[in-house]
Parts: sequence; structure tokens; C-alpha cells
Amino acid sequence: MEKINKRWVLARRPKGMPEDECWKLEEPSINDLDENQILIKVMYLSIDPYMRGRMNDMKSYTEPVAIGEVMTGESVGQVIQSRSEKFQIGDYVAAHLGWQSFIRCNDDNPALMRIYPDLAPIQSFLGPAGMPGRTAYFGLKEVGKVKESDTVVVSAASGAVGSVVGQMAKLIGCKTIGIAGGKKKCDFVKDVMGLDFAIDYKSKTFRDDLSKACSDGIDIYFENVGGDVSKAVAELLNPGARVPICGFISAYNSSISESGELPETPFDIFGNLNPMPEHRFFVVTEFKEKWEEATRELAEWMRQGKIKYKETILDGIEKAPQGLRDVLSGKNFGKQLIKVSD
Repeated sequence: MEKINKRWVLARRPKGMPEDECWKLEEPSINDLDENQILIKVMYLSIDPYMRGRMNDMKSYTEPVAIGEVMTGESVGQVIQSRSEKFQIGDYVAAHLGWQSFIRCNDDNPALMRIYPDLAPIQSFLGPAGMPGRTAYFGLKEVGKVKESDTVVVSAASGAVGSVVGQMAKLIGCKTIGIAGGKKKCDFVKDVMGLDFAIDYKSKTFRDDLSKACSDGIDIYFENVGGDVSKAVAELLNPGARVPICGFISAYNSSISESGELPETPFDIFGNLNPMPEHRFFVVTEFKEKWEEATRELAEWMRQGKIKYKETILDGIEKAPQGLRDVLSGKNFGKQLIKVSD
């Protein structure tokens, strides 16, 4: 029986929050494989904040998605056809090859990575054992240069990246403060993740609460949010502080103002401090040669129950646009996934 691939392509650039009209759902049939190709049946698709930036036609650390191109994203699935010596039918893989239900690709594609369901649940290779987990791992260790005596603050602390940052810092022996939005997320940060403090940025007493929790100042601030949260943190940074910048979701839907001004970013906030903390934007691909060791260590911590995580799952690839809006508005809790197939 002919297989049909459901795939979302970018139809137009968004202004503000991306609406359904920004994408088009295509359903092409899948051609036979060429030599050294595989066909992957996608099981879960990851939805992440960076996707919003890739929809803009502007210079960034990587090329934007072109109009008519499959929307960027990573998924996990199983090889169901193979003309490859590298991958057998039944192998599990992670593939950073877009919002689609089937992926036909060459076996040497650098966006492919073999994954091992015996190490961790398959969808966790899109979360704590995957790119978000590795982002936390290298951001804290390599960019943040974490030490046991540090006070570590992380924003979006219940999210896919932030939850791993906080729990890793706790494992290393740091004082840990997680910033999240609302009681439910803060309870998860404190009671389930086990961080020392959970601070609600939506609270009227946010700045006072943060200041009390960080009575000895802040040595590492892991940046996921930007905006008012960053401004509150900036006042409490110790000399020699490090700020790994993973993202700044508060500005992702902002557009250039009528006066031509760009939205304020963490580079503006931290770059204007005196003394200026060590701060830089990083991407996980900088550390690609160490991915496997990080993945195994993260999966082992999960197996031991030392890293706990939360998932929000929407059913059906048709829900991918709504999933991205949920992530950008903070409606999701933990890692946002789309279940594409069993």
C-alpha cells in the first residue's frame, strides 16, 4: 500500500504569535528508496522555542526556514525500510529533519543519530536525554564553568532545558534557584526536582523573593527567558558571574518597533553592567564530538531517578502549530511533544 507523508511546510512569515496560516500541511506519497537510504516512521516530534526564530527571515546562528520548506524540528522514530548497511529495519533514530510523519533520507545525513531504547524511553531522547538535556549539560559545564560552591539560577526552570540545568547543578552540589511561572510549575521545581528555591516570576513579590533566595548573590545565571526576569537577576550577579545564554523566549514574538528599535535582549541587559559578567549565546552543536558521552550520562541519571522531568503530549502531527504556540505562551508544562504514531 502506498505510504503518504504528512508534512508541515512554511507558507508565510509570522508577525507576532504564529497562526495556522503560517504553515501548509502537505501529503505527498513516499518514493522508493535509493541505495544507502532509509525510511523512518516518526513516533514523536519535539516542539521547541528556537523554532519561532527560524520562521523569521533574518540572520541568525543558522539559516531561516525557506518558504515552501519543511518546518524545522527533531523527531524520534524507527527505521521501517532500509537500503543501508549502517541502519537495519527496527533501529531507533533521532532525526533533525523537520515536521513530518515519515522521513526518507541518506544514511550519512549528519542530522541522524542512533538512539537506544534500553537506556531511556524513546521520547526522552527529545528531552532530558536529547538536545535539551545536552544543551543544559554543556551550557552549565562548558559555558557556565560550574563549580560545587556556586549559586546557580535558572529561568524557565520547569522546562525541557531548565529542569535539567537545575537538577544537574543540584547533583554537583550547588545552591539552586529555579524561576518558573505559577504555583504548579514552582511546586514541581521545589518538590519534585528538589531545587533549594522556586521563585514565581508572576508573583508581585518576585524581585524580593529572588533577592532573599540569592542572599549571597548569583554566580551562574542560565538564561532561557530574557526581559524583566533578566533585569531582576542582573542586580544580584556576583563579580566573576557567568551567564550562558540558551535563549530569550520573552522576545521571540516581538517585532521591530515603529522607530526601528529591536526588542531588548539579554546581550543589552548583561552587556551594560559594570563589571560586565562573562556572557555568551551558545548552541549545542558546538560540542557535537561529546554528544554521546553526555547522552549516556544524562540517561544514567534518569535511570537512577536523579533527573526527573515532565512532558506535555499533543496527539497527531496536525497539532504541531498549536504545540508551538503553547510553548511560546508558557501553556505547556515541561517538554512539549507531538505524538505522531505508535
